[in-house]
Amino acid sequence: MQARSVIVIGGGAAGFFAAITAAERGAAVLILEKGPRCLDKVRISGGGRCNVTHACFDPRELATRYPRGGQALLGPFQKFAPRDTIAWFAARGVTLKTEPDGRMFPVTDDSATIVDCLQSAAQAAGVQCRLNAAVESSVRTAEGCFEVTLSSGEKLVCDRLLLATGGCRAAAAGRLAASFGHTVEPPVPSLFTLQIEAPWLRELSGVAVTAEVTAPGQKLRERGPVLITHWGLSGPAVLRLSAWGARRLHELDYRFPLHVNWLPDWSAEKLAAEFQQRRTTAGAKCVVNLPVAPLTARLWEQLVQVAGLTREVRWSALPRPQAQALIRQLTNTELSVTGKSLNKDEFVTCGGVKLGEVNFKTMESRCCSGLFFAGELLDIDGITGGFNFQAAWTTGWLAGQGC
Repeated sequence: MQARSVIVIGGGAAGFFAAITAAERGAAVLILEKGPRCLDKVRISGGGRCNVTHACFDPRELATRYPRGGQALLGPFQKFAPRDTIAWFAARGVTLKTEPDGRMFPVTDDSATIVDCLQSAAQAAGVQCRLNAAVESSVRTAEGCFEVTLSSGEKLVCDRLLLATGGCRAAAAGRLAASFGHTVEPPVPSLFTLQIEAPWLRELSGVAVTAEVTAPGQKLRERGPVLITHWGLSGPAVLRLSAWGARRLHELDYRFPLHVNWLPDWSAEKLAAEFQQRRTTAGAKCVVNLPVAPLTARLWEQLVQVAGLTREVRWSALPRPQAQALIRQLTNTELSVTGKSLNKDEFVTCGGVKLGEVNFKTMESRCCSGLFFAGELLDIDGITGGFNFQAAWTTGWLAGQGC
């Protein structure tokens, strides 16, 4: 009996994982990758270390890490979740380690370890891969198969078709899915950094601090590491805020007020008491030279000056109005966001194939039998920390099983 044939369009994480899974179940699988090599996003992930997944092992808790798609992923996470990802790679000789924040990387700290593992597993399973093979169109034949036409004009036929073309960075990216009757939610950036035109802030490029960032009126609040850059603010807290607010911030054209609490563990009352104590114990010292921990000297100096204090003001002579102004600056700096920047090359979008049109038990289309989906082509995106890759592994595994 001839093996069923499967064509996977897209040679990224989800496409590879689906192809390997389907091939290990006996399918004859061909990956079509439009670029000159596969798994590019895996190579650059985590600064070249590859944040494979996250050590969040409760499916319900895991689902809360997805601004879009969490509810749909609840069932799939019961079948393939981070523990399964860890076991899958371990069975193929790759050990993962957990960092304090829960992110998981290969012990080699090298994304090539993951790329090599996936390529070796694909080869061992008999998966074929064609590079520079852009797909022009695909149709369902009268016999129930799929005819795939490449941009070169070559036509290929398969029993099952799996779309794993990645995030819909442009509306045209979802055209194959749309051609089969699917609705594609408009794409907008999800993980991005914030551009802020404040000269004093840009002088602090490279400074990192744990802070709380808030977008008033948008019900967006995140706490965690914040990195000051030469164009504004980045870091995990900012990226999480951008993910949860992706559509609303897009509607605002990325122009909105952002409040930063540089000392989230200090209340205004606690700071006022600290200042009062310093008037007594460090009265002769200049305010600008005595930071409140854990702020760096550079950041403290700028915040003191932005609050309107001169460099010569001593603690013993700090007027109450100026003390209150400094407390406000420390706990509620208001910045004007004027745009966004990409998170390096790790660009994630929200948007994609409407989730209600996909059966999440098998990842098969509800519009066209024999058509499957995996990865970011779906309207699913997670916050930073390995969650987008976990969605790729989970949906890829289910799609490969379904094929």
